Amino acid sequence: MSIVVVGSVAFDTIETPYGKVKNAIGGSSIYFSLSASYFTPIKLVAVIGTDFPEKFCKLLEKHNINLLGLKRIKGKTFSWEGRYCNDLNRAETIRTNLNVLNKFLPELPKQYRKTKYVFLGNIDPKLQLKVITQITDPELVLCDTMNYWIETQKENLLKVLKKVDIIVINESEAKQLAQENNIIKAGKKIISLGPKSIVIKRGEYGVFYMNDNTILSIPAYPVENVKDPTGAGDSFAGGFMGYLIKSINENKNKNKLNIRNIFNALIYGSIMGSFCVENFSVKSFIKLNYSQINRRYNEYIKIIGLNLK
Repeated sequence: MSIVVVGSVAFDTIETPYGKVKNAIGGSSIYFSLSASYFTPIKLVAVIGTDFPEKFCKLLEKHNINLLGLKRIKGKTFSWEGRYCNDLNRAETIRTNLNVLNKFLPELPKQYRKTKYVFLGNIDPKLQLKVITQITDPELVLCDTMNYWIETQKENLLKVLKKVDIIVINESEAKQLAQENNIIKAGKKIISLGPKSIVIKRGEYGVFYMNDNTILSIPAYPVENVKDPTGAGDSFAGGFMGYLIKSINENKNKNKLNIRNIFNALIYGSIMGSFCVENFSVKSFIKLNYSQINRRYNEYIKIIGLNLK
């Protein structure tokens, strides 16, 4: 079982109190794909420029990420530069250069179009809608969005929400979208717009999940040495959906969104986010292995005082 992932590929220049990297590989689809690849194969749909090094493509392929949908066109790859000061929850954007991302029109290869599982990364809702129309009878669709699209493309975003099963969004954006200051009211309002459930990312305070019948709130995995929070949300989404698809595949479970699967997926999402923030760019994922992930899962279970056996 694989996931079609559509989103951005970027060069990130990032400065935090703990160091700086220049033109490091980044973008929503990259963080999601590398995180999810530890659980299930990935089919990537994105655009890059002629300046994108082949060594990065080989890195992605090494992690079981199919690049048939990665289109290279003339121009420069999307780039972003940001700075984190003492508050690592907020980045100051110094510059954003859309470059080839401004020309991105996602066209799924024929081999991708029967894939049952889809993640719509944080891109223009018009493009998210275009992707959905190219998938034949999807079984589970997740999407992400951001404040910019809520402000400028709300009508199209509402169309997307009617076609997805789960939306993954941060707390401030959930409240903005729902026009509610209470997280529970915001969750209920967004579910009424179409999704079966919502995952609200709360940074260092953990994650909040809601559907019509259930509310879950779990803490973040505690990390002592946070170096770079860039991509943590996308890494969470990758771990969450990747584990969810893995569990469905292994258990042949007809109820894809049963609460046990969701609970464990939230934990694995938190764990993948915790690995991400411990280093700059995607360095934490390059030599990571599944035994390390499971070891952190067992530690997490002890931390929150649960035994699911």
